[in-house]
Amino acid sequence: MAIRKIARMGHPVLQGVAKPVPDPTAPEVKALVRDMIETMIDANGAGLAAPQVYEPWRIVVFQAPPERAPEEIDEEEAFDHTAPLTVLINPEIEILSEEREKGWEGCLSVPGLRGAVPRYTALRYRGYGLDGEAVERVARGFHARVVQHECDHLDGILYPQRMDDLTELIFETEAKAWLAAREPAGETQEENADA
Repeated sequence: MAIRKIARMGHPVLQGVAKPVPDPTAPEVKALVRDMIETMIDANGAGLAAPQVYEPWRIVVFQAPPERAPEEIDEEEAFDHTAPLTVLINPEIEILSEEREKGWEGCLSVPGLRGAVPRYTALRYRGYGLDGEAVERVARGFHARVVQHECDHLDGILYPQRMDDLTELIFETEAKAWLAAREPAGETQEENADA
């Protein structure tokens, strides 16, 4: 296993459409996924796509642990905001609701910045695991946001391209001041995502 260098916004590998993986069970795919997981964890990310480590394949890894979800979640909503560590090869997304919600996102390929990105709130995703078996889940909330963010990388899309208001693209170091200037006295807005 190895920690890989992460491509940053502007590199051509992040702008192309990734290629389908012919054999999800191939040893080189397993080695790449191990490196991706180690890299994601080392960088404190919620997800990572193969193009982010200079590999043009349709592979994503992600996790939506409870501690990354917004704070005010009741037990019924918890399912919607969490996901176990997942390897998804050749993913497909089916949107289940046209409802969209804005949430703060970051990206390992766009370090130091955060942006408010509108995303679909409910989807079904399908793909394959390292064993070649089909993976299919319904995702909502933060879980759905992470899946959309990572799968966008496979089509050469970074989150700033999904934003509808670039005044909501800010440096992480300015987040508290930016939010404080926009909230009525005594209220604050929590960050939703760090994918």
